[in-house]
Amino acid sequence: MTDDSWADDGWETAPAVGRWRGWMALVLSIIGFGIGLYLTIDHFTGTLPVCSATGIINCAKVTTSPQSEVFGIPVALLGLLFFTAMIAINLPPLWRAGYRWVTWARLVMVVGGMGFVVYLLSAELFTIKAICLWCTGVHVLTFLLFVLVVASFPAMAGNAQWVDGAADEVEPVTGP
Repeated sequence: MTDDSWADDGWETAPAVGRWRGWMALVLSIIGFGIGLYLTIDHFTGTLPVCSATGIINCAKVTTSPQSEVFGIPVALLGLLFFTAMIAINLPPLWRAGYRWVTWARLVMVVGGMGFVVYLLSAELFTIKAICLWCTGVHVLTFLLFVLVVASFPAMAGNAQWVDGAADEVEPVTGP
């Protein structure tokens, strides 16, 4: 039997989701940050990512294509900024605190992230005609964050209250 209440941690609010979700979201965000940092460094130093450079799997072709920048901004840098923000908003205390604005911001961010993934994936498949394994890793991490946040959203949003931008006290959720 697990107890998902945070009363023993001193938290006054307790979203009806398991503690593991906040930690899992943080771990996924940190891994995405690492890949984004690697690809950003590669972009600005002009080195090519360690990856196959032949056939359909061709990181060099993807990361040097015109689609590797959006409005002159490297896609790798946008990914790095996305995962930096996701680390900040996925800190476990923010999952436990029950702030409604954080819950909504997290949802908006992952929906936007998935929209960008769909754009990038379509560019890889239909325009560039090559797949970057590093980029695929970022796409998978973004999708997993999307699933985690969307699955948690109803309980998180339903349990948080607006009070001057902070959550009102909510009864702690206890396990069965």
